[in-house]
Amino acid sequence: MQGYYKKKEETERTVDGKGWLHTGDVGYIDGDGDVFIVDRIKELIKYKGFQVAPAELEAILLSHPAVEDAAVFGVPDEEAGEVPVACVVRRRGAGEGEAEMMAYVAARVASYKRVRTLHLVDAIPKSVSGKILRRQLRDEFVQRIKKPAAA
Repeated sequence: MQGYYKKKEETERTVDGKGWLHTGDVGYIDGDGDVFIVDRIKELIKYKGFQVAPAELEAILLSHPAVEDAAVFGVPDEEAGEVPVACVVRRRGAGEGEAEMMAYVAARVASYKRVRTLHLVDAIPKSVSGKILRRQLRDEFVQRIKKPAAA
């Protein structure tokens, strides 16, 4: 790739001086040499200097028997920078609530990765290709908490 068409600044951020393309993907190579892409740098949650991968927390939530679907994103926090927030679609007939699901995640992760807020929702918005629309969820959540309470 030579760069983005008529977008010099974006090209300079993405293609370094040696011609390497920095995609923003986060991944790892296992012992067999297989490459796994697990998240995107832009979507990482920065909590008190730690990086929290939303996909890791989503995978844990999806392993809970009461969870049908899940999305995790970061929201601004004055003290921490960002905090992890989850939206969860509960399986039909499941009785577990927000607190139980948050405790389930907390028991499986380091303290800085804990989900700080969890909301039960009807559906997780996704693109046509199935990618979670985290920015849309985050924007809706931030708008909701900024609105003054009705009297």
